[in-house]
Amino acid sequence: MLIAGFPAGAWGTNCYLVAPAAGEECVIIDPGHQATAGVEETLRKHRLKPVAVILTHGHIDHVASVVPVCGAHDVPAWIHPADRYMMSDPEKALGRSIGMPLMGELTVGEPDDLRELTDGAELKLAGLDLTVSHAPGHTKGSVTFNMPESGDVPPVFFSGDLLFAGSVGRSDLPGGDPAELLGSLARVCLPLSDPTVVLSGHGAQTTIGHERATNPYMRQVAAGQGAAPAPRRGM
Repeated sequence: MLIAGFPAGAWGTNCYLVAPAAGEECVIIDPGHQATAGVEETLRKHRLKPVAVILTHGHIDHVASVVPVCGAHDVPAWIHPADRYMMSDPEKALGRSIGMPLMGELTVGEPDDLRELTDGAELKLAGLDLTVSHAPGHTKGSVTFNMPESGDVPPVFFSGDLLFAGSVGRSDLPGGDPAELLGSLARVCLPLSDPTVVLSGHGAQTTIGHERATNPYMRQVAAGQGAAPAPRRGM
């Protein structure tokens, strides 16, 4: 298994390229602000051929490079329908007025082939098996991607802006909801096994076991407690 990730742009959003091995097909997860150069460099370095872009949610820091990446390689992108509007209207997702400057001039819009993700969908792309879980709270259309254990490789969980090392995604932007976020943590994250590797939208790698033991929000939902405060991580 090959997972090559790098933080991109002003928000340091993690973009991941995932393949069975070097020299094979891959999927690209969350090519955000200023991610295009990093994507191309990683493709060349590992001799990868992209077959799809998949998106954990629609915030501009996760989708800003979708159009150029998909256009350069003639591949589709996948997003949950509840976040699809953000592709063409990122200001609305951030509570801004149309026309206000957003990190300078950004190319926004949908790629030529945009497909919709559904809860529980099994994506078979580039020789990979990825399970989609709808996980609202950060946005209405947030999703996660889970890959099962394979040989000596533990399960891998691409958590987007749901779960971070030591924290969770903010829920104070339009479409965010702290109660939904807690519900997603309980439904999507708590059942995962302790060795599961968590690769999030921002920050460092962690594991479910570590977060279960130390993350205050995971401990809160495990104890069945109420609404979470609004953390300030990610967009």
